Amino acid sequence: MRLAVNFFNLIWKILDRIYMLLCRSSFNKLGKNVIFHPMNSKFTYSNITIGDNVSIGENAFFNATVSHIYIGNNIAIAPNVTIRGGNHRFDIIGKWITDYKKSDKRVEDDEPVFIESDCWIGTNVTILKGVTIGRGSIVAAGSVVNKTCAPYSIVGGVPAKVIKFRWDSCEEILAHEEMLYKESDRLRKEDIEKAMNYYHSKKK
Repeated sequence: MRLAVNFFNLIWKILDRIYMLLCRSSFNKLGKNVIFHPMNSKFTYSNITIGDNVSIGENAFFNATVSHIYIGNNIAIAPNVTIRGGNHRFDIIGKWITDYKKSDKRVEDDEPVFIESDCWIGTNVTILKGVTIGRGSIVAAGSVVNKTCAPYSIVGGVPAKVIKFRWDSCEEILAHEEMLYKESDRLRKEDIEKAMNYYHSKKK
């Protein structure tokens, strides 16, 4: 029995890898060294842009029928993550909830989602329309993110809130930025300080 299971798992991995190679061209844009699992995931490929060095776990559901999902570089996305770039309407009088179509959508029903570089998205996370996951952020497992996250924040909960920052001081974040990004691409000290000061003021 164990031999049969191992054989099945091997065949599944091979088919998943082949399918992944076939699906690469379906994305709006796909960078280098991107791993995903199309055999048990669902993507609106043409509305998704992914950078370099990105790992997407199994059972992903990335949906943006009208808007777009942008995923940066050097990102780890755990299994069972949902990203939704839109919402269903439910306010048309005399129409069954099951009868709504894409043509019924309004502009405000769909907004792009951005996951900036150097982020880690935990398992079973849901990210909703209009959200930006700031550079270097971590989203704890099981979270529902309905608001933009500050760079280098660690967020969690339903809805997700800032728990802490990856480093305690602005200087440590700036040192991290200096090692990884060219000067023109680095975050400004004042922007980092503003985000950290806002978080600390809310804790009081």
